[in-house]
Amino acid sequence: MKITKSNLKENALSLLQDLIAQPSFSKQEAKTAELIQNWFISYNIPFKRQDNNVYAFNKHFDSNKPTLLLNSHHDTVKPNSAYTKDPFTPIIEEGKLFGLGSNDAGGCLVSLIAAFTYFYESEDIDHNIIMAATAEEENSGPLGLNSLLEILPKVDVAIVGEPTQMQLAIAEKGLVIFDGIVHGTPSHAAHPNNDNAIYNSIKVLDWFKNYSFPKSSEVLGDVKLTVTQINAGSQHNVVPAKVELVIDVRVNDCYTNKEIANMLTDEAPCELKPRSLRLNSSSIPKEHPLVRSGISLGRSTYGSPTLSDQAALSCPSLKLGPGDSTRSHTADEYIFIDEITEGIDLYIEILKGFLIKD
Repeated sequence: MKITKSNLKENALSLLQDLIAQPSFSKQEAKTAELIQNWFISYNIPFKRQDNNVYAFNKHFDSNKPTLLLNSHHDTVKPNSAYTKDPFTPIIEEGKLFGLGSNDAGGCLVSLIAAFTYFYESEDIDHNIIMAATAEEENSGPLGLNSLLEILPKVDVAIVGEPTQMQLAIAEKGLVIFDGIVHGTPSHAAHPNNDNAIYNSIKVLDWFKNYSFPKSSEVLGDVKLTVTQINAGSQHNVVPAKVELVIDVRVNDCYTNKEIANMLTDEAPCELKPRSLRLNSSSIPKEHPLVRSGISLGRSTYGSPTLSDQAALSCPSLKLGPGDSTRSHTADEYIFIDEITEGIDLYIEILKGFLIKD
């Protein structure tokens, strides 16, 4: 198939419509993986598949060159009950393409695939390119990008496709979830008890409410700590032995997740245990040539509070893509057609500035 920008844009839109029409909840992405494979087949691009991850290398891959990873996901969350349109019917109305996964992150995915295809046969680029359409992003599952990175060549820099309105998210907060327990003495509600776990939790909740981490990031701001769940008791006449809490901590680039865990477990006035420390913050220097290429095209930089597959990467990474993050996971999700076509153009121009040196 002949590769032109016009052709790529038309086919990218068609692929996105097909992806929307095929349910692809996390861990159930086999059919959308096949659709992505069909794209590569139509352009005679060799590809590989690991579980539901589909990936391809540029034609002139050279192990002596550094490697750029282009990555986005093809799994979705489940549609919420507020949908008024069929989430699996790709409808175009007033320049908007509606459907589950259209904005998060289908528009980014097909735009990145189109940009990769544009550069696939290029010989005058100073980086290799790997395109990886991955699974299990929405549930941070074990068979997504995490597992794929174990078999890919070393990645030196990455673009992660998520809706950023094609602005440059040069940093992203990490995440640590803690399970907390406030202990007390169980008893019958009719008897005196000066060690009621529910009452004990009041001062604990107040401690979390007022706790702050001293280091603030220029790009990501402060670490954000929020108690999001509380559970205690089983019947009206029994004082429970414990109150269970869940604490959500969004970590800036001044700390590692391990440092956050050490601080809180040492200082918190309750029993506290982190679920996982693997979802660290990520960033790329503003002076990096990939970022500079975007800035030269009028793109602005910012820090993102939301988590993505960037957390799996240990190399500098940029979050960038068409669409708007505020539409993600909403009812009647949509992306503008113009956002996709602009996204393809901008991906190509940013990559030209980064990959092709005078």
